[in-house]
Amino acid sequence: MIHSSTKQEVLVEALPYIQAYEGKTFVIKYGGAAMTDEQLKQTFAKDVTILRKIGINIVIVHGGGKEITDVAAKLGIETRFVDGQRYTDENMIDVVTMVLAGKINKEITRSINLNGGNALGLCGVDNSLLKVKKANTNGSDLGLVGEVVSVNVPFLNLLLTNGMMPVIAPVGPGEQGQLFNVNADLAAGAIAAALKAEKLVYLSDIEGILVNKKLISTLTKPEAFRLIEQGSIFGGMIPKVQSAFDTVAAGVRKVHIIDGRVKHSLLLEIFTDEGIGTQMIPEDISPALRTTQVLS
Repeated sequence: MIHSSTKQEVLVEALPYIQAYEGKTFVIKYGGAAMTDEQLKQTFAKDVTILRKIGINIVIVHGGGKEITDVAAKLGIETRFVDGQRYTDENMIDVVTMVLAGKINKEITRSINLNGGNALGLCGVDNSLLKVKKANTNGSDLGLVGEVVSVNVPFLNLLLTNGMMPVIAPVGPGEQGQLFNVNADLAAGAIAAALKAEKLVYLSDIEGILVNKKLISTLTKPEAFRLIEQGSIFGGMIPKVQSAFDTVAAGVRKVHIIDGRVKHSLLLEIFTDEGIGTQMIPEDISPALRTTQVLS
């Protein structure tokens, strides 16, 4: 049982963050174990509801790759990967739309609403929320895989102003109305940049950015690219880091990578001085400083 003095310390530590972030917008990319483990699903629903209740605007963008693969197999549709990325043909885009914009989106929305979060399930088609074009994938043809061209910011702001929590499936139409499957990480980044969000948070199955098995709590772009050149940041983490700093350059104040397998990791990262993952910040903010006073 937590001692009463410990509870008081937690609340006191959280207070300046609550004050600083009231009225600000956070975009959360929801994925990994936090989307599949039943206990973590409920924890996430409660956490985002708490954030909304204390006055933070929340936009959620979710993936669902594993379930897309599972449903496609049940329907007898082959899943193909090109350079580690899903190839989306006409049959697969139907599965993607059904699973992402249907089943998963409504499950997340329902779970949040059961906790009083006032969530609204959407995909890029709704009120032209996302406009998409075929993605440029360095010479690889991924079929109906797209990238976000524009975001209907007035629509999202209308929902946020009226206390709603958009839950967005990353499926959107191109110029001719053809649906495209959009990588959820990239869709979240595009939406955060368009909204000039205070934070973009990636919930994943990793602790954050590790260098020599040690968690790096804060990174600026020069530090990150020095670590990439040294080979300390490598593999699939490189595009994640590059994308994060593209988002920061577009006006998002901070990008976080946190471990969704840890209960309440979202609250721990946002409302404690030490945090739990890695935050990527503009160069004009000292990496030694995490406090809200620096950012307010």
